[in-house]
Amino acid sequence: MTHQPHPEAKSPATDFNPTQIRDTVRRLLDSEELPAIVQAGHPVLRQMAAPFDGQIDDVELMALVDRMRDVMHDAPGVGLAAPQLGIPLQVAVLEDKYEVDPASAAVRHREQLEFFAIINPEYRPLGIETASFYEGCLSVAGYQAVVTRHRNVELRFTNTAGEPMEEWFSGWQARIVQHETDHLHGCLYLDRAEIRSLSSNEEHSARWSAPQIEDARRALGFLH
Repeated sequence: MTHQPHPEAKSPATDFNPTQIRDTVRRLLDSEELPAIVQAGHPVLRQMAAPFDGQIDDVELMALVDRMRDVMHDAPGVGLAAPQLGIPLQVAVLEDKYEVDPASAAVRHREQLEFFAIINPEYRPLGIETASFYEGCLSVAGYQAVVTRHRNVELRFTNTAGEPMEEWFSGWQARIVQHETDHLHGCLYLDRAEIRSLSSNEEHSARWSAPQIEDARRALGFLH
């Protein structure tokens, strides 16, 4: 399968001015309650988020990252992008330290991922290998679908200290990196999914929770 670029976001980052972004972040940080996760259908999830270039100061940035981490843990999830909190800014957090079945982890090449934040990320495939597995999204609550993604990627991003970074990821970690970076470009996982594989969480748990997707592929008729 050849690499397909992510769908173009219909609204550019220039729709957002720095004052609007700063005010949105400050309202979120001023609240004592954890913010709700924005769901599919909200325009912020379909817009190219604004590259971070100092719209908020260093203290606010770190506070935002901490709040995003809290929301991700509360959900729970393995990643969260700022647009999922209604903030059109290219910032995301990632972490995967959940205990999973060893057999499933082996099939999916899933290893624990320490917490880190990414700013203005971009990824590119390393090689042509792909992997197809079910995945879900906190902004498409209640559903999962099979997505074919690059097995290995290079991620270029800026860290919270303002340093340019370049790291390689493989397996499930690469999947998380691609999913969260896509969010910042106005792309949901459903844009890349095998739509015939779409399953409610209940049906997925009852029928398709095996590490491999072969049973689902045959029964639901996708990836022929």
